[in-house]
Formats: sequence, C-alpha cells, structure tokens
Amino acid sequence: MPKLIYISLMRLPTEKAHGLQIMQNCEAFADAGCDVTLWVARRWNTREMRAIIDPFAYYGIRANFKVRRIPCIDIFPLFPPESAGARLSFYLLQLSYALASLLLLPFTRADIFYSRDEFILTLLSRVKAKASLAYEAHQFPASGRGAALQAHVVSRVGSVIALTPRLREDLIRQRGADSARVIIAHDGIRRARFADIPDQATARQQVGWPQEAFIVGYLGRLHTIGMDKGVGTLVEALAANEGACLALVGGPDDMAESLRRKWLALGLRAECFLYAGHAPPDQVTLFLSAFDICAMPHPPTAQFSRYTSPLKLFEYMAAGRAIVASDLPAWSDVVADGETAVLVPPADAPAWSEAISRLRLDREMRARLGGRAREMALEHYTWDVRAGRILAHIQKAAASQ
Repeated sequence: MPKLIYISLMRLPTEKAHGLQIMQNCEAFADAGCDVTLWVARRWNTREMRAIIDPFAYYGIRANFKVRRIPCIDIFPLFPPESAGARLSFYLLQLSYALASLLLLPFTRADIFYSRDEFILTLLSRVKAKASLAYEAHQFPASGRGAALQAHVVSRVGSVIALTPRLREDLIRQRGADSARVIIAHDGIRRARFADIPDQATARQQVGWPQEAFIVGYLGRLHTIGMDKGVGTLVEALAANEGACLALVGGPDDMAESLRRKWLALGLRAECFLYAGHAPPDQVTLFLSAFDICAMPHPPTAQFSRYTSPLKLFEYMAAGRAIVASDLPAWSDVVADGETAVLVPPADAPAWSEAISRLRLDREMRARLGGRAREMALEHYTWDVRAGRILAHIQKAAASQ
C-alpha cells in the first residue's frame, strides 16, 4: 500500500471551498488504496469553525485517513484582511509551517508527498526524491516571486496536476514544465453526496423558500483571493426578469449586504432576495435542489478565464439543475452550450437576462440540460475517478525518471 502525505497550510475545518476539495481528495486517495495522512497547520480558527468537533463529519466523509496538525506561528487573525500586517503574518505562517514540516520529514517515510503549496514543495525538493513529489497547481502568478517560485517547483517535482487545460498549457510554455509530467485534473464531486438528493418541493419546504418562486441560485463565496465573482452582473440581469428571485448560499455577509442594497436600489422586491449565508457541506445538496437555475457569473479575469475549476460547477452538474455560466475557456472542456449548460458572455447583463428568461419559459430545456450535466458529473467528474487518474500518472512519471 503506497503511503501518501498531503501537505497543506489550510485551517481545518474551514468554510472555504479548498478545505472541502482537499478533504474529499484525501478520502478518494485512501479509497484508491493509499495510506493517507493529511498534514495541516495548527492555526487559529474562526469561532464557528472552532465549534466543529469532528471535521470528517462536518465534511461528510469517512475517516479513512489520518490528520496530523503541524505547529506554526499564526498571528494572521490579528490584522485586517489585505493589510501589510496580514501579508507579513501570512509569510511568517507559511515559513514557520514549512520549517516545522521540514524538521519532521527526515523521520517521515512516504512514497508520495503531495501539495498545492509551491514554497513547501521547494523545501521538500531539497530532502526528498523528485519522483516522490507531486504538485497540484491551482493558480498561475503572472510575474514576480510567485512566477519564479512556480517555475522552480515544476522543474523539481516528479508530477504536476493542472486544474484546467489552459493552466497545463501555460505551465509547459511559460514555466518550462515537461509535458509528459503534466496532466489535467478538474475538480469534481463526491458521488455519494448526490446519490439521493431531495426533490425541489421538499428542499424548499426545509429551507423556508416559497414554493411558487422562480429561483436563480448562486452557491459559494462571493469573492476569492480578493476577486469578485460577478454576482453583481447577476443582480442586474434579474432586474429585467420580473418576479424572479436570487438566492445566495455563501458569504461573506458584508458582500451579500452590498448586493442586497444593489437589489433594492434597482427596485426589486426585498422578499425575492434570499440569503442563506454559509452552508455546511451536508446542506449543499438541499439548497441546490431548491434552485431552478444554478448561476456561475465569473468575470473574464485571467484567473477565472484560464485557471479556475470551480467546485460549484461540478456540484451544480451533479444536482441536475440547469446551469447558466460565463463562457470562459477554463471550463470549455467540461460543459457545452446548449448541451449541458447555457454559456453566456461574461459581465454582459443583458445577455444573462435573456438566457435566464429563456430557461424560465422552457421547463423542458431546464430538465434536459440538468439531466445531461448530472450524467456527465457522476460518470466523469468524481473524486474517485480523479484520484485514480492522478495516482496512475504519478506512477507512470516516477517509472520514467
């Protein structure tokens, strides 16, 4: 049984999507036959997350892998987000965690050291064999220290896992990665979570939303790494769809309040702005089932256009709801316009309004798109399928070195 150590700087648990992604991937690697240990930083957490006793139960997964908490210096919560103090404290957190991990590694044997963190992998490459190192790339820094560090990492690890085709392409062309060592592995879903989802009427009764409403829903945080995810465009689009409701499941609260004020300023009815706040993973399918349309209005930034593989896309697909999404290259190989989604020019509120109106009037089209998307997600985009592909790639890459 190969031993795999997944090394992450994440808070455990966390309200952010990467926590769910990492935990479900560790479960899938264990299901694929690996002896998995997740190393996480022993960090300060939010009050809500500190109240969670069992992270496995919170994420709705089986405890088939171990968790080890690594000491670090975490003063990050003492500073306002985006401040100079926050940036410096993050570097201190990252450095202290990496050094603590490095001290433990001489006494730790594993066949695979897996991480999303370039700095940690750089240090690991000094003490561990190249073939044992696997890098899962989620971003593509345009320049500066981040770009240089990423270029160094792809030359020092045995395997690279890119979230999207464009990310793979840019890692090869601009970072010098060996094409034979880089595969594409989009995010996905845990099949069991979507095996028995509630019908719409039941879901709406449980969450307290009106049965007769036409609801366009958005799931997830309203920004990432300081970048807005385009929900303001969705608000503008719904202004031309009289009586349609907007449901937001995710935070933060201040951004949701800003969107609510925009909604009201456009003359839209207050009772049609439905805000649920952050939903724990075990309630995600309930809210998705309550939607009529699932929206993904990401703007055309470089990160979203080329390098993002949103968890929400695959959860939308698995829920069997019609999807309206920005037409961006990052997921052009996952969904097709008119077949598994309706793809719309990003940041184009009139185009979004027209697409939503068309789906609102065509129940058959909504059912057809949702049904096809669900079939594709459950067959091709599960964590188990992904884990099998990644492990086969790591083994093949190691054999060729």
